[in-house]
Amino acid sequence: MFDLAEAGAVAFSDDGHTIMNANLMRRALEYAGMLDKVIVVHAEDCHLKSDGVAHEGYMSTKLGLKPIPRATEEVIVARDIRLAELTGGRVHIAHVSCENTVEQIREAQSRGLRVTGEVTPHHLVFTDADLEEYDTNFKMAPPLREDSDRRALIAGVLDGTLQAVATDHAPHNIILKDREFDYAPNGVVGVETAFAALYTALVKTGEVPLEILVQRMSSGPAAALGIPFVGIRDGAPADLTVVDLEATWTVKESEFVGLSRNCPWLGQTLTGIPVLTLTDGRVVYRAKGVGATARELQTS
Repeated sequence: MFDLAEAGAVAFSDDGHTIMNANLMRRALEYAGMLDKVIVVHAEDCHLKSDGVAHEGYMSTKLGLKPIPRATEEVIVARDIRLAELTGGRVHIAHVSCENTVEQIREAQSRGLRVTGEVTPHHLVFTDADLEEYDTNFKMAPPLREDSDRRALIAGVLDGTLQAVATDHAPHNIILKDREFDYAPNGVVGVETAFAALYTALVKTGEVPLEILVQRMSSGPAAALGIPFVGIRDGAPADLTVVDLEATWTVKESEFVGLSRNCPWLGQTLTGIPVLTLTDGRVVYRAKGVGATARELQTS
């Protein structure tokens, strides 16, 4: 961990494999604490989850899908908040899906603990009701939950309890996704649709101000990981995305830049299209039909 930090690592994570050994998690927090780095937690108790594939509730019963209770996430979050308190370490809860998780993070923050959280676009927009057609593009870990959870996640975004929106981008080969729901891998792609999906579903409907969404997709994630955030100002490196808030597009497989197509927004019409991205002053992405150069943007 020391070598990785010296090489530039900004955080450490169990990725999709939760650290089930509490003592190991304690040591990870202690070591990360020496480096002032954050441990990013994938909160799923593998024993409670077992072979579940969908949120435990009405829809999983109706569809005959093996259930995953909310407690699968909640017990790991409770444990790691307590370990953060014990060690003084920094914990960031990835892809929060449950109302109770939001409440736990909010309470921990009120006590000054170094606990942050994030949420994905798909958990902010969809619910387990969207599993009706057994579409594996709606299968992810953690699973889509009920509308009460979705509403709690939006509230967490609004008050800053969840200070980051992260796509949890998980590309899969179409052959792996196009199979029975039980056997398809978890995860969806989300990088190309993230802003437009949330702008359409939350900003245009008046549920979330544009300024809040921008913060949760820029300065919020940077702060959670301890990365300096400069923003847009005179003399600063141009790290920015230009968005056309009036443009609309229908999400089509043929128009993805990435090679994977496992997207829950396929066929939907979204508003708010990123048209230009600059990194350290270099144009790294330009949508078709956008002809402005970095120099032209600088002088406009």
